[in-house]
Amino acid sequence: MSDIGDAGDTGRREADRAGTDSGTVSGVGPGVGQGTVSGAGPGAGSSAGSSAGPGEGPGEVSGEGEIRGTALGRAPVPLSVLDLVTVGAGSTAGASLRTSVDIARLAESRGYHRHWVAEHHSMPGVASSSPAVILAHLAAHTSRIRLGSGGVMLPNHAPLAIAEQFGTLEALAPGRIDLGLGRAPGTDGQTAAALRGPGRRDEAVDEFPRQLAELIRFLDDDFPDGHPYARVHAVPGPVQGPAGRPPIWLLGSSGFSARLAGGLGLPFAYAHHFSPAGTLPALDLYRQSFRPSAVLGAPYAVIGVAALAADTAAEARAQVLTGALSMLRLRSGRPGLVPTPEEAAAYPYTPLEREFVDDRLASVVHGTPDEVTAGLDALAKLTGADELMLTANAHAGEARLRSYALVADAYGMPLLDA
Repeated sequence: MSDIGDAGDTGRREADRAGTDSGTVSGVGPGVGQGTVSGAGPGAGSSAGSSAGPGEGPGEVSGEGEIRGTALGRAPVPLSVLDLVTVGAGSTAGASLRTSVDIARLAESRGYHRHWVAEHHSMPGVASSSPAVILAHLAAHTSRIRLGSGGVMLPNHAPLAIAEQFGTLEALAPGRIDLGLGRAPGTDGQTAAALRGPGRRDEAVDEFPRQLAELIRFLDDDFPDGHPYARVHAVPGPVQGPAGRPPIWLLGSSGFSARLAGGLGLPFAYAHHFSPAGTLPALDLYRQSFRPSAVLGAPYAVIGVAALAADTAAEARAQVLTGALSMLRLRSGRPGLVPTPEEAAAYPYTPLEREFVDDRLASVVHGTPDEVTAGLDALAKLTGADELMLTANAHAGEARLRSYALVADAYGMPLLDA
């Protein structure tokens, strides 16, 4: 797997593209974009998703091998893990984080391509408020699997801080780190304000293109002469000598990030697991907007999929119902730990709540291993996704861990050497 060893050239092209190609991104100093993004409309670049490896599309591209995975066994596309580090009633954050290590080790041993951790805040049922810290821990307990953020919510952070965190991760686990970025806060408005501090405007999400361009400049240490940050260096980073850097992914659940990722020629991850109605339009927009870059010669789209396999369909249903009730409470302003299966089964749902839960469960691929693989096959065919990133939400960590093992078994994914 090749590093983006040519990080300076790759980053300059991305930053320049952020300042010109994807519509207008007006500058905050030479070469660094900000403002609104438009353009990159239908017909630009490739119009279809592709699972082709390096050299099979418009030519081999620097760093493409770090992005594209390989399907193993009978899986229709590469499979990966999206870890929300959920905390069940009666358990602890420490136990959930230990389960994440177990999942990462299992995923690595069974050929899952990557393991991502999502940033969330002020949610008792989730323990992933600090992706970089968790990823450093996972890196210490694995050796091959790609690790990344799914994602870091960039408006919550100074770009320099993220460049240094992920520069550190890249130094700890060279060639294994992905930097997935989102523009949502990953929490409610009050918590977002507390995260950003009094000096940050409420419109921080609207500054995402500027923040993205600034982050790329810090990662590549290439602010132009005369820029206010020309003498500011992200460390670890290129100022200390030749260094690779993580590939940047854009994440989203709307057309904004799809269009921006396409216009910049970046890989794109769509949150199908909580916004399934927008999946096909967003993927179409990404592919239509795609312009080949120094990172990718053709589109590469991942979708997050809520999926849980169990030994019986009834057991799977009982586990996924816990996640649906947890989401219902969150959306109702009553967040808490993920309830037990017994609590979820006994909960007195109103008709409106039952409708919400049923709608939620309709987008979760769950059941026996054969039922889950059939559902994943159908979803891969329907969407043309290049990779499926499975998130197994359940009360019990053991149920999450077993689900990933059962899916690997059902697809005949090999047990790889340690």
